[in-house]
Amino acid sequence: MRDESMDGCRVLVAEDEYMLASDLADALEQAGAHVIGPAPTVEDALSLLEDKPIDFAVLDVNLSGDLVYPLADALVGRGISFMFATGYDANAIPSRYDGVPRLEKPVDPAVVVRAAARSVRGAVTLAQP
Repeated sequence: MRDESMDGCRVLVAEDEYMLASDLADALEQAGAHVIGPAPTVEDALSLLEDKPIDFAVLDVNLSGDLVYPLADALVGRGISFMFATGYDANAIPSRYDGVPRLEKPVDPAVVVRAAARSVRGAVTLAQP
């Protein structure tokens, strides 16, 4: 298995920047993932979470002006691993997400795929508060 293999993994992409969302989706699909979304808003992403089975998620912290934390909390509640791909500094992210991998924008989609694959293999999840 390649280090970046995501074969069969269902990945929610929550990103409001169209080109980055498209590039992330393409890179994840090339690694074997089934992409759910991309979702440009928290509401859209929460709806996808309700309707689709998801194994992992890549989240931008700010989606169309709303912070993504309600979605992150919903993922934690379901035991679904995720990572942040964001321009937000680590200090701006609540401490309850200290164990969540974070990549700073601008991000290379290939780096996101490698980090996501490592997270999926390591089953990085947070305990519910």
